[in-house]
Amino acid sequence: MNLVELLDNELIELNLKDGNKFEIIEQLLDIAVQADRVRDSERALKDLIEREQYLSTGFENGLAVPHAKSEAVDEMVLVFGLHRDGIDFDSLDGEATHFVFLLLSPMDTSGPHIQTLALIARNFQNPDVIDSLREVHDPAELTTVLSEFK
Repeated sequence: MNLVELLDNELIELNLKDGNKFEIIEQLLDIAVQADRVRDSERALKDLIEREQYLSTGFENGLAVPHAKSEAVDEMVLVFGLHRDGIDFDSLDGEATHFVFLLLSPMDTSGPHIQTLALIARNFQNPDVIDSLREVHDPAELTTVLSEFK
């Protein structure tokens, strides 16, 4: 599993606007819609919001990974957003969230969906990764950091 293969430059936003977690999810979903990666934006948003209301996807170390399986996509879609000041995403550690990966997968995609979530979460246990991501200023730098995810 390689995140760089899923994350084209058009799916990267290094300056997320302020907002609550649901507004951030909408910002990232809009990026996927503009990139023609989502067939039905209303369905995708409904699926993401339902999943988020069930249990917050704000993890620790500044990471959030809103995700859902949805009939709105034909293949796995990953969008990355960076908020330098941090936002409230109801994270497990109560700290601000800076790094948001939005993941949408087709309904019949179990293994790759779970593997992607695990890969992201595992790498955010490494303080060097977090420090490197804080210093990213363009998609090429982000790609370099993400290519080191194992």
